[in-house]
Amino acid sequence: MQALLAVDKTPQWISRAVPECGIDEVLIRVAYAGLNRADLMQIAGHYPPPVGASDILGLEVSGVVVACGEHVTQVSPGDTVCALLAAGGYADYVAVPAGQVARLPDGLSLAEGAGICEAYATAWWNLYVLAAVQSGERILIHAGASSVGNAAIQLAQAFDNPCFVTVGSDEKLAWCQQLGADAGWNRQRGSFVDAVKAWGGADIILDPVAGDYLAGDLEVIHADGRIIIIGLLAGRFAQVDIGRLLMKRVQLRGSTLRSQSVAVKSNIMAQLQQSVWPLFESKQLQPQLDTVIARTDLMAAFERMQNNDTQGKLVVTIHGD
Repeated sequence: MQALLAVDKTPQWISRAVPECGIDEVLIRVAYAGLNRADLMQIAGHYPPPVGASDILGLEVSGVVVACGEHVTQVSPGDTVCALLAAGGYADYVAVPAGQVARLPDGLSLAEGAGICEAYATAWWNLYVLAAVQSGERILIHAGASSVGNAAIQLAQAFDNPCFVTVGSDEKLAWCQQLGADAGWNRQRGSFVDAVKAWGGADIILDPVAGDYLAGDLEVIHADGRIIIIGLLAGRFAQVDIGRLLMKRVQLRGSTLRSQSVAVKSNIMAQLQQSVWPLFESKQLQPQLDTVIARTDLMAAFERMQNNDTQGKLVVTIHGD
């Protein structure tokens, strides 16, 4: 089979053997794979796969089950599924722990299914599990036009949480508001602090930016608020007012999904199937695909992602529908 690896910081398609299906695993013939910023970090040498994981790039796929291990009962050969991965998605086949595999929500295409696992798992886990968002609490979502951002916006609307987004253009702001954001700010106009304060501040902040954003987060967060850092778009280091963090009793937490155990990821996928998949089936949530791209156009798609030139999810065709 063909698989995409980072070789000397350059993505290259290389021949690999089809993976074997373990007793607790599902072997999927990949139809589509979702692109994620973590792919760019791995290519650059900054985000290696977890110990024991494949060196093949790719964190989420959709496809058709071709084989199941003897302990697997959740799905069967022939089922159309999506899967959350630690690695291995940009390949003709991938073997995945069964708990990280889910049947597609009714009504979704395989292309749409490739773009929901990573984004909705990240948004759900960080907002509604780690931050324990309650109905009516106010959420600030940085990078609102990203795939995680638009998933978070839609979940916030579905669970009665007003949300404010920061984005990189007026066009992206308008798009986020169409998805359900109550208000927002174009970061090209400067700091978001005054705009968020005028909106009423936030109880929870989902922050994939970090760096100098963290000081602003502490200015706009309410007492007993929760800040979840999920990325480093503005860099690894920040200067913060620890006194403000103490006086507001703010919880500041870092979070990554990729390195979580199979047990944790399986739990997240089970929660998505119970609480989020029905919202897709009732059309309260809509997958937001920017573009479905050919395998030959993957490098250009990575460049678009690097340049923040996306609204929603990019997915690459491996075998298609």
